[in-house]
Amino acid sequence: MTYHAPTDDLRFVLEKVVDYPAVSATSRFADAGAETTAAILEEAGRIASEVISPTRRESDLVPARLENGVVRSAPALKTAYDAVAVGGWVGLSAAPEHGGMGLPQTLNIAVSEMLAAGSLPIQVKVLLSQGQIEALEHHASDALKALYLPKLNSGEWSGTMNLTEPQAGSDVGALTTQAVDNGDGTWAVTGQKIYISWGDSDLVENVCHLVLARTPGAPKGTRGISLFMVPKIIPNSDGSLGAANTLRTLSLEHKLGLHGSPTAVMSFEGATGWLVGEELGGMAAMFTMMNNARLGVGAQGIGVAEAAYQQAAAYARDRKQGAAPGLGTIIEHADVKRMLGQMKAEIFAARSIALACAVSTDMAVATGDPSWGARAAFLTPIAKSYGTEVGWRVADQGVQIHGGMGYIEETGAAQLLRDVRVTQIYEGTNGIQAIDLVGRKLADGGDAAFRLIDEIEATCELARSTQSALGEAVWSAAETLRETTEWMLEAEMNDRLAGASDYLAGFARCLGGWFHLKAALEDPQCDALARLFGTRVLPFAEAHCGLARAGGADLAAMTNDDFA
Repeated sequence: MTYHAPTDDLRFVLEKVVDYPAVSATSRFADAGAETTAAILEEAGRIASEVISPTRRESDLVPARLENGVVRSAPALKTAYDAVAVGGWVGLSAAPEHGGMGLPQTLNIAVSEMLAAGSLPIQVKVLLSQGQIEALEHHASDALKALYLPKLNSGEWSGTMNLTEPQAGSDVGALTTQAVDNGDGTWAVTGQKIYISWGDSDLVENVCHLVLARTPGAPKGTRGISLFMVPKIIPNSDGSLGAANTLRTLSLEHKLGLHGSPTAVMSFEGATGWLVGEELGGMAAMFTMMNNARLGVGAQGIGVAEAAYQQAAAYARDRKQGAAPGLGTIIEHADVKRMLGQMKAEIFAARSIALACAVSTDMAVATGDPSWGARAAFLTPIAKSYGTEVGWRVADQGVQIHGGMGYIEETGAAQLLRDVRVTQIYEGTNGIQAIDLVGRKLADGGDAAFRLIDEIEATCELARSTQSALGEAVWSAAETLRETTEWMLEAEMNDRLAGASDYLAGFARCLGGWFHLKAALEDPQCDALARLFGTRVLPFAEAHCGLARAGGADLAAMTNDDFA
């Protein structure tokens, strides 16, 4: 089934739910008003629907392969990627000084969702380049910016991030890749990296690797890490391509899904690199890229969820099953309505959370107000985790609605399920997102959390006369979330960590209830979906909060023998 970009839904959330007009009202983003936003969404939606979506199946059937040291992609992916690059979508939110459009990150996240729905492999490639662009903008020298950013923004070159090593996964501080000063402004980088998405590509002229490595005498752990730009082909000063660098793609991983996106094992063999930022400042620079990517991965989950929902709804409208009086196609069955309703309601919630996070990021940039930055930081792990969890749940329910046909590859439902699964793992597993939330993000004494809860309850007060039942349900969930946040702040860290994933899930569903309530207050047509969320999804928020406060004693009591 062909995907149809939900541009009207995106525009409604931007204008009525997450207060995007506040972003376009700033002097920084004054050119990104309603007319520009509509044009951006419509054109990106057209490309995602008409050009990119039709390539999804081929990217699965013709996986990326390694031939004589070169990665070859499905031919259809070249068409899809070129449409993105020529349209300028890679540099949508990048600085205009080096060829970017300078538009808000909020619009970029909306576009990212649609691109991911069309083809997750293509959006992965775009996301990596966008993260690298942001890291270079913030940390690279002027010379590196002038050389690399125009080519990355145009999509002629693409970017990667190289963190993980065989012995160093989430524990980045355990990496052993070395960088030795050549004495001429360059460094010799030696080591092996794994799980490198799009580590090589025949869709672009050059692949630019950001590589974490240790310099001689560097301290152990993350404090001893520096960041280097290591291109596949060393560019000349005018941007033309020179000699091949001494790096290789050793192999490609065989994966559950996302077959069109090559996941490489990379070998750097004294490869020429350039320091990005200060020596020993690699983690700060890489986190700039990773934070960008985490919100983008949340959008990936939402995009796949939307594609899966559309396909399942279309199938349910056409599939005839059941002999009970009054029943025709399966969409009339209560259980199918339940699944479709929950799918649509959670997509709306996840989309609103991601776009609200992006709005906070833009407002922080436009105003310099640190409270916006704190809100964006707090919402990022929620947006990443909940967006990808919704992607998996919706794709899974999509298979269920298809019944036996969902288990047959030709329908495409199974591909969406396989492709989206990795989004819960990469760019920081969802468990790490939860740890980040109850650790770093509550380190402000809960200020960012309590400000959000206060705003939720203020909306509930406004809803007393017109949306009393939903408003009371959201209020109750918010009060439980407040109590749970207070418990988290007083708990021992092990007890916090034991409940971290449930705390994040509870916060996400409470935010979802808030955004559904705001939508219902704005438009009566949103009332039915909002009530469904309040009845069938929001109760999980209270359950998750209860689990979050359970502490870790039961987990600590389990020994290794108990898991035998």
